[in-house]
Amino acid sequence: MSKLANTKLDWDVRTESISTESGIIIPNSVALVRDDTNVPLSVVSTSYHPYQNSQLMELLERVSDKTGVKIHKTGYFGDGQKVYIQLKTNDLDMPKNDKVLGFITGINSFDGSTSLAFGNSTITISCENTFFAALRELKAKIRHTKNMLIKVDEVAASIDKAIDEEQKMFRRIKRLGEVRMSDKVKDLVIKALFDLDSTLDLRQEDSVSTVTRNKITRFDMDLQTEVADKGDNLWGLFSGVTRYTTHSLVKGDSNEAKLFGVYGNRERIVFDTLAELGNVLN
Repeated sequence: MSKLANTKLDWDVRTESISTESGIIIPNSVALVRDDTNVPLSVVSTSYHPYQNSQLMELLERVSDKTGVKIHKTGYFGDGQKVYIQLKTNDLDMPKNDKVLGFITGINSFDGSTSLAFGNSTITISCENTFFAALRELKAKIRHTKNMLIKVDEVAASIDKAIDEEQKMFRRIKRLGEVRMSDKVKDLVIKALFDLDSTLDLRQEDSVSTVTRNKITRFDMDLQTEVADKGDNLWGLFSGVTRYTTHSLVKGDSNEAKLFGVYGNRERIVFDTLAELGNVLN
């Protein structure tokens, strides 16, 4: 019986050539077709190498065997263009009954929108927004090329360190929850999130464009929500960032490339900056 038999991912994809109505083969392009439904998932270049669901499951089972954590959730979006598998690890209890969830997550796609990615994450995947939010947290990202299997093996060889990495991350998060947020640090985060000049005075109305000012206002609303839940601390501040990037990016900013590219990089910069501040602030 297939390891995927009791999941939503008990299928693979095949490649098919593409032709015109008159039978002319389109060069350098193939269709990725889901093998159980015959639904075409995307058109990709011939250099694209799909990483099958069965391979992703085998990879995550190797992690499970090394760490002892079990498969928690599997799923896909669309007709199967984006897929994921999550293993449940540990949780971190925070003030105000907040809880940070721990997962080892594997993410893949059959439409070219993501690399193969896996590693530690703190997000339960339930929709495409949370799919990309989890993707932003994952450190190991491997492009779909002919050499990808070699790179997968290289990363998988050290995946037994995932639990240790999670505990290090949890210690940093716990410290963020112990340090009070200041206006100065909040301004620093806003400038990093929206790529603004560090010398700007955000309290001057004409210091940024109307579009940027509207984004900052939207972020402030998300921040207030998270601070109410998590406290007036650096963890509440960072949670405001992730709430904004996950749910509130305006149309035009929320396309997939920017969502897990530009804003993902800024998110990591913000977290690392706050973690450093957490070590020196009371």
